[in-house]
Amino acid sequence: MEPSASCLAARGDLRSALPFLPVVLRGGALFWPPAAQESLRALALGPDVSRVASGDVLADALTDLRLALSLPALSPRATDGLALFFDDLLSRAQAQGWFAEVIPNLARLLLRLPALLEDHYAKAGDGASGLRILASQDAGIVLLSQELVAALLTCALFCLFPTEGRAEASLPTINFDSLFVALVHNARQSQEQKVRCLVHYFERVTDSTPIGFVSFERKVLPRRAVSDGVTYPDMDAWMKSSAPLCQFRVFSSGFIEDEEEEALEVDFANRFLGGGALSRGCVQEEIRFMINPELIAGMLFMASMEDNEAIEIVGTERFSQYMGYGSSFRFVGDYLDSKPIDSMGRRRTRIVAIDALDCPTRLHYESSGLLREVNKAFCGFFDQSKLQLYAKLFQDSNNKDISPSVSSNGYVGVSTGNWGCGAFGGNPEIKSMIQWIAASQALRPFVNYYTFEDASLERLGEVIRWILRHGWTVGELWHMLVEYSSQRLGGETKKGFFAWLLPNGSPNNEVWYMSE
Repeated sequence: MEPSASCLAARGDLRSALPFLPVVLRGGALFWPPAAQESLRALALGPDVSRVASGDVLADALTDLRLALSLPALSPRATDGLALFFDDLLSRAQAQGWFAEVIPNLARLLLRLPALLEDHYAKAGDGASGLRILASQDAGIVLLSQELVAALLTCALFCLFPTEGRAEASLPTINFDSLFVALVHNARQSQEQKVRCLVHYFERVTDSTPIGFVSFERKVLPRRAVSDGVTYPDMDAWMKSSAPLCQFRVFSSGFIEDEEEEALEVDFANRFLGGGALSRGCVQEEIRFMINPELIAGMLFMASMEDNEAIEIVGTERFSQYMGYGSSFRFVGDYLDSKPIDSMGRRRTRIVAIDALDCPTRLHYESSGLLREVNKAFCGFFDQSKLQLYAKLFQDSNNKDISPSVSSNGYVGVSTGNWGCGAFGGNPEIKSMIQWIAASQALRPFVNYYTFEDASLERLGEVIRWILRHGWTVGELWHMLVEYSSQRLGGETKKGFFAWLLPNGSPNNEVWYMSE
């Protein structure tokens, strides 16, 4: 079904996104500007016509495309990075394949972008899931086909997205020029390996067009009272929670992205989605964006997250295998994703981006810091259909008969680890408890926790068993976390939370044995 001219022009979602897209709306239809379309047609005909058979000539062609879109030329360092990768770092055979096949196929895909967008908006109906800028506090969902995602990522690779106004709209960088700039004079091979992951993605999608869908949802925990759900809980609300603690399983080895059960897989995010994925970053979030590149599409339209917001992305396909972390990160080959497909055509891969406090130091133990972290995690973990039930659990301390395994949506648990405990400097003992509290309040049936062999979490399994044996609720564990943090701030203890909590760890424990 084609949208009518007046219908397309009147769409608020399209008007929101259009300033940040390289296409133009004219006469009620979407087009490439004529000069840009001519350049794309030349690229689509291959190197015999376009003469694009090397990295430095590709950089010149992309600059011509940018000028046709009234964008500035690529920076000299971005040009150098493109030439370095395609002419020096990529094998001769792979580079020839890129210029002979991949680049022309990507150009053909871009020529279809206006039609793909028009089809997208037609299928989005009233705009409830249409591509638009999801600004701060704007709860909503955008549903994109994998083919449209591939076209948008090709725009990013070719550096065709307008940049004016993105910073003012709190939107992250989306073009790949910074990725190639970071290749130049960079001794870390991890930067090259990141680009190899993305190159592999483009080779895969031009060889076989993916046919599924990906949804991007901005989740908001309202700060003002609402009639049909729960608002941003305060300290007292958490104290009153009667939610039972869910199952918690500890894994000293393994990775969140290899989770076999259906779960929300936590992205240890920057408040700007993707963090340093398109620059020099190469830790948990950035690696996930390299092996599941469709995540990058969310960087086009998702504004930075506030304390009461999270972003959930469902359906991205994994394309790459890797090894290492940080400077040791390496692309090691193709990955065939076997996750099943849901009723919306999305792979059952659910990734939730939550950003932790950055270098919190004493804020770890202050009420405001604890509250911010537990509410951030709860916002990421909650299920929209359960909001009224959550409100009851916060308000009724005697309501302990709710089973998370029965109440959760499709038995979708949480797969996580040391959120905010690397470069952000968080305390793993406290963060593990906060995530358990938040997942339990969200009525998730389980938490699968990957410690990455962190020595500070050697007693995590022992602590979990001890707490479950005493039948604590969310409110009771929260109370203990607050009590410990108060003592830590007041200098009454220097112990870690686990040592303080377990028998012989604190003189206050006898009180809590009585809560069974």
